[in-house]
Amino acid sequence: MTEELFLVEEATKKSGLVWVRGEAPAARALWHVWHEGAALVVGDGPGEQPLPGLTDGGTAEVTVRSKDKGGRVVAWTAAVRELPAGTEEWAAAVAELKGKRLNAPDGEAMPERWARECRVVRLEPRASTTDLPDGSLAAVPLPSPGITRRPIPAGLPKLLLKRKRKPRR
Repeated sequence: MTEELFLVEEATKKSGLVWVRGEAPAARALWHVWHEGAALVVGDGPGEQPLPGLTDGGTAEVTVRSKDKGGRVVAWTAAVRELPAGTEEWAAAVAELKGKRLNAPDGEAMPERWARECRVVRLEPRASTTDLPDGSLAAVPLPSPGITRRPIPAGLPKLLLKRKRKPRR
């Protein structure tokens, strides 16, 4: 194993989240599991992460973040391969992914749902690392009516600063 592939494997194993950009214009944060020399992701089904731009036989740029500080550690090019449901390789991948899936709505029935409604994708590193990307890899948030700043109600300061009177004896 070359030093670069060793770095890719160790960094990706330790990080619970990678930024992946396939054929979609923006990178997406995905939870993953490292198994048998590749990062495995599951998604594109109800209640699972979307996998935009990850097409079977294509490539993807993967950027690994540090688990401690969240900064970028290494970037690598991956060969994208979708695992067909029901195969031995798919079953081994799902066994690994199932153990790392947090807050699954269906518990033990999860593999059957993944077989019916989701895609399991293998991101296998190519021979070398790439330069770390400049700038943000995040997609611009969609417009939303939700905002964080609004004027406070006029009567609120009086309510908050109102002193409680001590009862007379």
